[in-house]
Amino acid sequence: MDPYVVQKSPPPSAPSAYGQPVPTGIPVSAPNYNYVDNSQLPPPLPHAHVGAPGEWSTGLCDCFSDVSNCCITCWCPCITFGQIAEIVDRGSTSCGASGALYTLIAFVTGCTCIYSCFYRTRMRKQYMLPENPCADCLVHFCCETCALCQEYRELKNRGFDMSIGWYGNMEKQNPATTMAPGVQGGEL
Repeated sequence: MDPYVVQKSPPPSAPSAYGQPVPTGIPVSAPNYNYVDNSQLPPPLPHAHVGAPGEWSTGLCDCFSDVSNCCITCWCPCITFGQIAEIVDRGSTSCGASGALYTLIAFVTGCTCIYSCFYRTRMRKQYMLPENPCADCLVHFCCETCALCQEYRELKNRGFDMSIGWYGNMEKQNPATTMAPGVQGGEL
């Protein structure tokens, strides 16, 4: 008997829709290649506005719904990109390092969309968002600042405080695990 198959017998008069016999074994665990581990992502805040599942919470051209971020992104997109990259990378790269690399690519090639479109793709896959209104690389190539603003707003609407980075958001979610132990006595 195969340990990965649960033996179940169908009712005697249960033919399948195509007249074929119903299979008797159901696999217990099948590999899921589309699995995305969101266990480390904090849940959205109760007041956070998140779009319907599978939809962006704001449109690509809704840049002026967050005027301060729109201005920062227009004048210094490396800051917005660095903040997005740190959250999407779950803290494995810092905001400063990602922003510096973005700036270096801007000075060397003048085509930052080559780098930033990959982060849009990763973010879409993490949150199961549609590739909308067109391919990620085209969105970043044609409208880099609007794409960065939309990604920033999406993460913000999902409950992230973009100004404190990944680790700050994790500490905010689990304050008891990051506190230093208290000191007893007070005298040295």
